[in-house]
Amino acid sequence: MRIEQIYTGCLAQGAYYIESDGEVAIIDPLRETQQYVDKAAKENAKIKYIFETHFHADFVSGHVDLAKKTGATIIFGPGAETTYNIHSAKDNEVFKLGNVSIKVLHTPGHTLESSTYLLLDENRKEHAIFSGDTLFLGDVGRPDLAIKSNLTKEDLASMLFDSLRNKIMPLPDDVIVYPAHGAGSACGKNLSKETIGVLGDQKKTNYALRPDMTRDEFIKEVLDGIAPPPQYFAKNAMMNKSGYDAFETVLKKGDNPLTPEAFEAIANQEDALVLDVRHEKDFVKSHIPNSIFIGIHGGFAPWVGALITDLKQPILLITPEGKEKETVTRLSRVGYDNTLGYLEGGIAAWKAAGKDIETIESISVDDFSKHFKNENINILDVRKDGEYKSEHLEGENVQHFALDYINDNMNAIDKDKNYYIHCAGGYRSVIAASILKARGFNNLVDIAGGFGAIKNSDLPTTDFVCPTTL
Repeated sequence: MRIEQIYTGCLAQGAYYIESDGEVAIIDPLRETQQYVDKAAKENAKIKYIFETHFHADFVSGHVDLAKKTGATIIFGPGAETTYNIHSAKDNEVFKLGNVSIKVLHTPGHTLESSTYLLLDENRKEHAIFSGDTLFLGDVGRPDLAIKSNLTKEDLASMLFDSLRNKIMPLPDDVIVYPAHGAGSACGKNLSKETIGVLGDQKKTNYALRPDMTRDEFIKEVLDGIAPPPQYFAKNAMMNKSGYDAFETVLKKGDNPLTPEAFEAIANQEDALVLDVRHEKDFVKSHIPNSIFIGIHGGFAPWVGALITDLKQPILLITPEGKEKETVTRLSRVGYDNTLGYLEGGIAAWKAAGKDIETIESISVDDFSKHFKNENINILDVRKDGEYKSEHLEGENVQHFALDYINDNMNAIDKDKNYYIHCAGGYRSVIAASILKARGFNNLVDIAGGFGAIKNSDLPTTDFVCPTTL
C-alpha cells in the first residue's frame, strides 16, 4: 500500500494518491490531471476510483477530466447529484482497491454530501481517514457552503456536530488524518500549518472535538468569526457539480503568445481584463494602463477569485518569462477559463513598440513618516479586519476596509483626495492601488513594506485592547 499527499500551497489543498496491488484511487484531484495519469503509468498501475469528499467551493476539481481520461468511476457521498455520471455511495459502502478497502463515512455538515473516506489496510485495520473539509488539523469545515440548501448554517453546524461525534471520534487514536486543506484556506478559521496528523492528537487539541462540548457550544464556536465566503466559492461549487471544459482546452487557448499590437487589439475587441502577475516592485515601476496587479508569487488564485467577479471575464496576461502556462493553470484551478493569451516579451516588448506605460508612486516608511508628521494626509489600510483590529496606525484620517471587499467600497473614498495605501507587507496594497487606479483614482501612493515596516518605525500605532467587565 502506498499513500502520497500531493499538496498545492497556493490553494492550501491536499489531493491524495492511494495505490495497492496495481490499483489506484485519487482523492480530490486538482484541475490538471495528467500528473495522476503519469504517476500511475510509471507504477504500471490503473486508476480505478476518483473519490470526491464533497462539492468543493474553493477550487475546481479535476474529477471530470480524470474520469474521461482513465475510465475511473467518480464517487461522491450520499445524496450527491450531478449532470455527469457518478456513483453516489451509500453510508458505510466499501470499495475494494487491490489489497485494501475504502469505506464511505457520510459526514454531512460542511455540505450535505460531505463524506470521509476510511482506509482499511490489508488486515482490515482502520489505517487513515481522508476527511475532506469535515475535519482539519486544528479546526473543522465551515458549515455555510451547501449549494441551494434550505438549511441554515446552524442546521449544518448541528449536523457536523453529529458527524464528528458519531463517525470520526469513535475511530482509534492512531488513525492518520489526511485533510483536504491546511493553513491559508478560507474553508476554516484556525487550520494548522501541518498537513498530516493523528486522530488522537486532534481529540486532545482540536477545540471542536472536546468530549464535554454541548451541541449549542459547538454551533456557537464553529460559527463565531466566520467571514462571508469569497464570491467565487458558489460558482466553483456549481462547476464541480455541473462539469466544465477540459483543462487541456483551456490551457491551449490561454497559452497564446501575442505581439503588442495583437494584445492591444484583443484587449479592445474583447473588453479583456489585463492581469499583471509580476512582482509588485516591477508593477509599480511600469505597467500597461488600466491593468490589474495580482502577483503570482502571493496567494494568487484565491485573490483572483475574491476580486474578479465574473468567471467568464476575458483575461490577457502579463507574466514573468516562463510563467505563462503556470499562470493559465492556476487561473483554471479557480474556474477562470477564459484566458486569451499573454504579451510575448512582456513589458519590455510593450515599451519597444512605443506603447504607453504608467507607474504607481511607492515610498519607503521613512519617507511616509515625514509626510505623516508634516501633512494632513489620508491613509488607507487594506488588511483584513482582524489584522486592523489587532494593531493599526493611529490618526484621524486613517481609513480601513479589507482588500477582499474593495469592490463594495468604491464610494467610501474620494477620487479628489490623495491616499497613502498599505497592507502588511506590500503585496495587497499594490493590488488595491491597481484596482483603484483602473477605476479612476489617480492620487495614490503605495507604502513599501506595509505595516510590517510601519510598526518598526516611530509612527504611532494603536493596539486592540479587549474590553473587561467589572
